[in-house]
Amino acid sequence: MHKLLAVAAAVFTLGTPAFAQPTDILNASYDIARELFEAQNAAYAASGATVTVNQSHAGTSTQARAILEGLAADVVTFNQVTDIARLVEGGVVSEDWASEFPNNAAPFYSFPAFLVRAGNPKGISDWGDLAGDGVQVIFPNPKTSGNGRYTYLAARAWAVEEYAGDEAQIEAFLTKLFANVPVFETGGRAATTAFTERQLGDVLVTFEAEVLSVRNQLGADNYEAVIPSVSFLSEFPVAIVDKVVDARGSRDLAKAYLDFLFSPAGQEVAAANFHRVRDETVAAAHAADFPEVRLVTIEDAFGGWDKASEEHFADGGLLDRVFLNQ
Repeated sequence: MHKLLAVAAAVFTLGTPAFAQPTDILNASYDIARELFEAQNAAYAASGATVTVNQSHAGTSTQARAILEGLAADVVTFNQVTDIARLVEGGVVSEDWASEFPNNAAPFYSFPAFLVRAGNPKGISDWGDLAGDGVQVIFPNPKTSGNGRYTYLAARAWAVEEYAGDEAQIEAFLTKLFANVPVFETGGRAATTAFTERQLGDVLVTFEAEVLSVRNQLGADNYEAVIPSVSFLSEFPVAIVDKVVDARGSRDLAKAYLDFLFSPAGQEVAAANFHRVRDETVAAAHAADFPEVRLVTIEDAFGGWDKASEEHFADGGLLDRVFLNQ
């Protein structure tokens, strides 16, 4: 009897196919990162990796919502911490995600800078110029875009210094700045398209990485980069989506891919695509490509993301007051 059971078990085991290991992962990323991750994925493949990395690009708030609604992204490469925090609250990313990789899980960073047309016709040099009469400014809606949210924080940080913390003057400046925006696009790439293809506005405010990339692609004889006197440190955090990788059995693939972004090879790709990197050797090799700039942090200028989210971005917060003053 025992022999019959053993034979039957053996037949059943041989006749049951093993679960196939995944050969691909999905990276949900921000909308202006298409070219960056095309280059990263090509370099990752060239390093010997056999996994296929599929991409999804949109505003990171949109991406976070999609993942919570069922988008099976194995990893996220976002441009703001708050949207990963939403995934933590939703139970799909672990609470200790920021300690799983170096530099609080941010392999590279940027900051809001300006792109102007050749000759800089409106003489844009710093944040105060964006609130001038007759100046049209293009940047995405801070309600829907991390890119736009960083622009708001950078402009406010400048105003806090310029007006010595006088909230009435700060709010008046931001109200003028926002009134100079003819249309609020939903994301960073849409804002770039509005400025470069639809020829809207006198100045585009977006990440320095996008500013330098556009100037490189469309020609320094057509566009100029302007670095303001102060801007806001914009770190681009990454995380494994635990709920998805545990269901798919893709955790090792996901971790290896994100590890690559922190490696010298991945850092080189990021720097070559106009992102500032943490690897000291790679950063030194590209130092001439990036001008000096003073950056404020979310902790120093706004007391951290939790406080900033409550004071500025919650319903009825300081951002809403700027919009209501239009």
